[in-house]
Amino acid sequence: MAAYTPLTVEDAIEFARKVPGFFSPETGLECEEIGDGNLNLVFRISSSAEHKSLIIKQALPYAKVVGESWPLSLDRARIEREALIIQHTLCPDLVPAVYGGDPDLAITVMEDLSDHVIMRKGLIEGQTYPKFAEHIGRFIATTLFFTSDLGMNQQRKKELAASFTNPDLCKITEDLIFSDPYRNAENNDISADIRTEAEKLWTDEQLHLEVALLREKFLTHGEALIHGDLHTGSIFVTETSTKVIDPEFAYYGPIGFDLGAVIANLVLNFAAQPGWKRDRTAQDKQRAWLLDTIREVWVHFERHFSRLWEERGEDPIFRLPAYREHYVRKVLQDAIGFAGCKVVRRIVGLSHVADIETIAEDHLRHQAKVTALAIGKALIKNGRQATSIEDALTIAKNAAEAEGAIV
Repeated sequence: MAAYTPLTVEDAIEFARKVPGFFSPETGLECEEIGDGNLNLVFRISSSAEHKSLIIKQALPYAKVVGESWPLSLDRARIEREALIIQHTLCPDLVPAVYGGDPDLAITVMEDLSDHVIMRKGLIEGQTYPKFAEHIGRFIATTLFFTSDLGMNQQRKKELAASFTNPDLCKITEDLIFSDPYRNAENNDISADIRTEAEKLWTDEQLHLEVALLREKFLTHGEALIHGDLHTGSIFVTETSTKVIDPEFAYYGPIGFDLGAVIANLVLNFAAQPGWKRDRTAQDKQRAWLLDTIREVWVHFERHFSRLWEERGEDPIFRLPAYREHYVRKVLQDAIGFAGCKVVRRIVGLSHVADIETIAEDHLRHQAKVTALAIGKALIKNGRQATSIEDALTIAKNAAEAEGAIV
C-alpha cells in the first residue's frame, strides 16, 4: 500500500489496525463507507467489542462531483491533516483529534463523531443549537487570530503560509464562487425556473464590481490560516457540542471568508424555511433563531477576537484602538460580501445545498431560490456600507421581504 490506490473496505480495516495504540490486535473490526462529499472517500472503522471507532479519510486525485476529468492534487490531504492539528491545538473542544495519516496514500485518521449530527441535516429537520454561535465564533476568532500577523511571530507566519499554499482547491473557490455565477459558465447548474434570474447576474455591472473586489481579497489578502469551506456540512453538532471538520480548502486568506461562509449557510436555511415548516408560527420562530444566530456568531467572534488582540497581540504598533476598530469593521464588511457570494453560488453554481434542493414542492423550492438570490445579491452590493451586524440583518430581511418572503 505504499503507492497510491483508492482504499477498499478491506484496505481501510488493514490500515486501521496499524494505528498505534487504538485497537487491540485481536479485536474484530467492521467498516462502512460513509462519505457523501465531492472530493474524498470516508470510512468508519469500529470494534463492537471494544466500543471504539475511528474515521479514515482519503483524498481522491479528482473531484467526485465531476469525475476524473477534473484532477486535483493529493497534497490537499496533508494540508487538511496539518490544519486539523493546528486547529485542534488551538481549540481542542471544537475540532476532532487526529490519530495519524499517510502522505503517500493521502490519508488522515481522526476521531469519530458519530454521536454528533451534520449541522445541515439538523437545520433541515428544524433543530436549533444553543451553543453553536458561541462555539463557532470562538473557533473562528481563535484559529484565525493565532495564525495571523496579529497573534504569531510574523516571520513564522510567512513560513506557515508557504506550507499552506493550496492552488487546486483555491482555484475551485475562485471559479465556483467568484467567477462562474456571473457568466454563462459550463459548470453552472441553473434550474429552468430561475434561468431568467441567473442571466440577470451576468449583466449586473454593480454586482460585478463588488464581486471583483471580493475576489481580489480572496486572491491577495493572506491574513490568516482560514478553514476555507466552513459551511454547515463541515460542522458536526449536538445541543452542547460543536466540531469543525474538513479544512482541506485551508490556505492563507481573508479572515472574513470563514465568517461569511457560516452566515451564508444560515441564510440559505432561512430562505428555505417555507419549504420545511408549513405552520407560520413555527416558521417565524425558526427564522428568528437563524437571524439571532447570525448576530450572535458575529458578537462572539468580535468579543473573542478583540480580547485576544488586547491580551495576546504580538505587534505593539497594532495595539492602537483605532486600528483595531478599523480592522474589525473591515472583517465585518468582508464577511457580509463573502456571505452574499456563497449564497449566490449555491443557487446557480455547481453543487447546491440540500436545504433548498430537497424541498418537495416545486413552488416552495422556487421561492426559496428566488429569496436566497435576492439576499445574496443585496449582501454583495451593500456589504461595504455596513457598520454593524444589524446592518447585515436589515439588508437580508429587506431583500427577503421584497421577494414576498415576509419576515
